[in-house]
Amino acid sequence: MMDYSRIAVFASGQGSNFAALAQAQREGRLGGGTIELLVSDRPEALVARRAQEAGVPALLLRPKDFDSREQYETRIVEELHQRGIGLIVLAGYMRLITPVLLSPYEGRIINIHPSLLPAFAGKDAIGQALAYGVKLTGVTVHFVDGGMDTGPVIAQRALTVEDDDTADTLAERIHRVEYELYPEVVAAFAAGRVGLNGRKATVRQ
Repeated sequence: MMDYSRIAVFASGQGSNFAALAQAQREGRLGGGTIELLVSDRPEALVARRAQEAGVPALLLRPKDFDSREQYETRIVEELHQRGIGLIVLAGYMRLITPVLLSPYEGRIINIHPSLLPAFAGKDAIGQALAYGVKLTGVTVHFVDGGMDTGPVIAQRALTVEDDDTADTLAERIHRVEYELYPEVVAAFAAGRVGLNGRKATVRQ
């Protein structure tokens, strides 16, 4: 059985989902999983400080310092292999991943997205949902493939869009759902309870 318990979190921004995962680990809610590494393409981002405060080692790289995206990801893969990482958790990582990283970690990279995919993929999913006028939106955790938010869905949680919602109020409620759902899915991986057959992902209880 694949060991998913050693986790690397990739993030580019404030790191609120990283913080939620780190808190879940402290409280014993990651199914035996441990966050072994933060990877960030923005060394100045708040998430780097969050990692330091949580005692998590960080690999902070500027992509522009490398000759290509592939060279940048090669350096990351080297670090992941050295640390025995079994699961990559994208948490606000604002870069498309190339086959250099996808290939060795196929089926072991997950992402969280603030909509009920396949609706409103890509950027500003919350704004897209409000502009479209949907009554339900939510959060999706999915496998990462070569497309934009196109990988198989692992888990989803819906919430109602209120008539007076703004982008800020809806985002606040969606984030609260993310902070609950993502640790649950990561815990299921760490405990070996997630399976994938074609596009159908299953989570055993």
